[in-house]
Amino acid sequence: MRNTSIRSAACGAACLALAGFLVGCSRQGPPSQPAVSSPAKSAADSASLESVAKGDGQTVKVGACDGGNAVEVPKTLAGQPLADNLMDQWKRNHPEAKWVAEEKEKHALKPPADNADLLKGGQAKGDTYGNFTRLDLLTWARETEKFAVEGSRIFHSADELGSTVAVSCDMCHPNAANTHPETYPKFQVQLGRVVLLRDMINWCIENPVRGDKLEPDGPKMRALEAYILAQRKGVPMNYGKH
Repeated sequence: MRNTSIRSAACGAACLALAGFLVGCSRQGPPSQPAVSSPAKSAADSASLESVAKGDGQTVKVGACDGGNAVEVPKTLAGQPLADNLMDQWKRNHPEAKWVAEEKEKHALKPPADNADLLKGGQAKGDTYGNFTRLDLLTWARETEKFAVEGSRIFHSADELGSTVAVSCDMCHPNAANTHPETYPKFQVQLGRVVLLRDMINWCIENPVRGDKLEPDGPKMRALEAYILAQRKGVPMNYGKH
């Protein structure tokens, strides 16, 4: 699944881009001093920064926490210039990383909620789980949107849906129109019982799409539900409505 591979690639990109500041691969950890000049590694140092002087000693090799290929950077780089160099190399080596932007350009996708109100004048409000930061809000938005965009990719692809007749969901429901996820659970005439949204998705996959039904809690079903729900942003919940 693209979700798994993209998460792994994104982790590698994040570790490389933050290598000038971080030791480790924690999303929540605070910045530390640049550590790429040190060859030391430990179980906690998942960023796995490996300093290898090469030739005239002007470059160092930096490894990624996801086990991806190491890259070489000028030994004198540190801080933001180092992070920029690493990210630039990662983008060149991972052209598939643009899939979210490309999917959003092809299809109308609604953005996730803006949680800026959780920060007051730049300061985080207290919460049961601690204080939130701007980085937290950015992470939530990006990960949530990526989940919905993956659903869009599947929704618009007969191959991803496993169709035997080259039919995708958007042929009947452009941009998830007329799916009404806010009305579930409800009695669905086609199935003769009260169903959830995922039950109706599988009915469509088995019938108009002519494919094998998806695992109810599998990654494709979850992504499809995320996309369909995201497209009905702002519509009041009204279960049981026909």
